[in-house]
Amino acid sequence: MKLKPSNLKRAIRERLKPELKGANEMSPQARKCRRKFLRSFPGGFTDETYLEWERNYKWEAHERWSLTLSKPTFRALLDAGDHEHVAKLAVATESRTNLLFSFEKMALRDAVRSPGGAKAFAEGLWDFLNGPGEDRARFERWLNVVAELPRKQTRVLTWPIATVFGFIAQPTRHIFLKPLVTRRAAEAYGVEFEYRSRPNWETYVSLLAFAEQVREDQSDLAPRDMIDLQSFIWVQGSDEYD
Repeated sequence: MKLKPSNLKRAIRERLKPELKGANEMSPQARKCRRKFLRSFPGGFTDETYLEWERNYKWEAHERWSLTLSKPTFRALLDAGDHEHVAKLAVATESRTNLLFSFEKMALRDAVRSPGGAKAFAEGLWDFLNGPGEDRARFERWLNVVAELPRKQTRVLTWPIATVFGFIAQPTRHIFLKPLVTRRAAEAYGVEFEYRSRPNWETYVSLLAFAEQVREDQSDLAPRDMIDLQSFIWVQGSDEYD
């Protein structure tokens, strides 16, 4: 599947240097990363161990989201002013994964505990996923919402918190960013990753471009969506696979 809409695809392609290559033209670094992935998962993205370790729990989170916070249900809850229920469902869906660190889960729960925090979160998340305007504008509005959520001790605006809900809700469109692992993976793959610690559009679209390069290079392995691409990137940068 290709990323949508076209303005996002253009932004990604502008950051791909050199231009996208086919699988037979991938760089030596990309070939090395491919070998590393296939050592752990000889069957590629359909390998039983890959499905058990990396894909299934992420896809199950997406399925739970689609069941409890489908677009019509999400909109109906907002129209009814039930922001706290939206926040509860979203946080509960993420909580059954290991995508966020425990301190991030706690910060997120604290941030949406109050009616004001829940309202800002619910309305901001709807706008990010379904609102008007181009991708950059929606993403930056979402970052502003997350930055302003109530906090007790730990900051809420981290890359994982900023990207986890888009990844769960729309895995054909959005990707999840773990900073250290992603930076290691980009170095191993030999791609330019424009990282800054404070969440921002340029870094996010740079990661999407990295994912699109992986999609093109590893096209014969048939990655289905951002879950597969994020998992491939994770394998390259995580200590679990050294």
